[in-house]
Amino acid sequence: MADLTLLPSQPALPELSALLDVIKEPATILSLDYRILACNQAYAAIYGDGEAVLGRTCYEVSHGYHVPCDQAGESCPLKRCLDTGQRQRVLHLHNTPEGEEHVDVEMNPVRNAEGELICYLEIMHLVKEARATPGEGDGMVGRSPAFSRMLELLRRAAPSDITVLLLGESGTGKELAARAVHDGSSRARGPFVTVECSGLTESLFESELFGHERGAFTGAVGRKKGLIEAARGGTLFLDEIGEIPLPQQVKLLRLIETGTYRTVGGIEPQHADFRLVCATHRDLKQQVAQGLFRQDLYYRISAFPVILPSLADRPEDLELLIESLLARIPGAEGVSVTEAAIRLLRQYAFPGNIRELRNILERGMLLTDDGRIGVQHLPPECQHVDSVLAPAPYSGFPVDEVIPLDQLERYYLQRLSARFKGDNRSLAERLGVSERTLYRKLSRLR
Repeated sequence: MADLTLLPSQPALPELSALLDVIKEPATILSLDYRILACNQAYAAIYGDGEAVLGRTCYEVSHGYHVPCDQAGESCPLKRCLDTGQRQRVLHLHNTPEGEEHVDVEMNPVRNAEGELICYLEIMHLVKEARATPGEGDGMVGRSPAFSRMLELLRRAAPSDITVLLLGESGTGKELAARAVHDGSSRARGPFVTVECSGLTESLFESELFGHERGAFTGAVGRKKGLIEAARGGTLFLDEIGEIPLPQQVKLLRLIETGTYRTVGGIEPQHADFRLVCATHRDLKQQVAQGLFRQDLYYRISAFPVILPSLADRPEDLELLIESLLARIPGAEGVSVTEAAIRLLRQYAFPGNIRELRNILERGMLLTDDGRIGVQHLPPECQHVDSVLAPAPYSGFPVDEVIPLDQLERYYLQRLSARFKGDNRSLAERLGVSERTLYRKLSRLR
């Protein structure tokens, strides 16, 4: 029992003690009133922080709360476990010596021989695919509710071989999300192969994906291994799958359905062995309706769709992303962004999302002479956002009276449309809505 710590005043619970002893990840036994009865050394090392954890509540140790998570605005796995009587999993941010980190919390009800609930077994699965604090490396970073929801879905899908479809605007980090699915799977030690689908002609698509034999076509002077073969035992990531023309879609569907393919110029069928992850910024359902994307292929690749939030959907992550990107940009050591510039960036819609934010920081880094990126170092579209997109004072609306949101939106759009000098497409991008949505809203003003 060297790896187990028990609260002296509690019964030994030998079966549970033995279970805790063999769990490598942080694990605890919790009483019905949230108190830690026992924990293994992995838990004490991470969450003890030099203090005894036994007898304290789980929400105090993990979050520093004085009340259970559900009373602090979060989903509480213990409360859900109590309500349902079933095992629960919830993604949380927990305190650690390294700062707050994402943890996939698994809560299991424990009953005695009579079926009575006596305690809970809590296991902490540390999330390595994403960080909640600034740091070097190329992994995902975020802590906003929208980011956490996405991360929880990726964690759910990763251990299986289910096909994942990543949906999101350009620049939201779809390849990083696909890599997270790969790294969390049983194929993590296998290759991760990316196929850029946009711009591939039919012949090039087949040659790149399936490979070709010597003499298969003019210029094929030798055998070329395809990306399907390169991905054997690992993950094949088809980026921007919505760009594949219909003729290639038929071949891809056959590959997915049969698990076999032929190289260009080859005769013998080859067996494919990969986990498929796809991504697109397009509305595939709309493309299906327009006859631009095969319905049968859509249902094959959309078994587990995950929406990647835009930067406008996760404003709480802006400063964290700025710190993280500056830590990753070569030559940006010691560079910072002024508070005035951050205030301006908070109002910007970021149509290019995280990729655009990185470009803004790289540009500002080259323009500043003192290592501080200020308002004057931001692109013109960012510098003007406060004067054009920020709501003007709502004169005519009493501040002590509750006004329906649709009236406020109508007033704001009336003033904005009169002052904005660009076209509707540019305005929609700045506002973070589709051009069709903006057109519908503006048409109601007439």
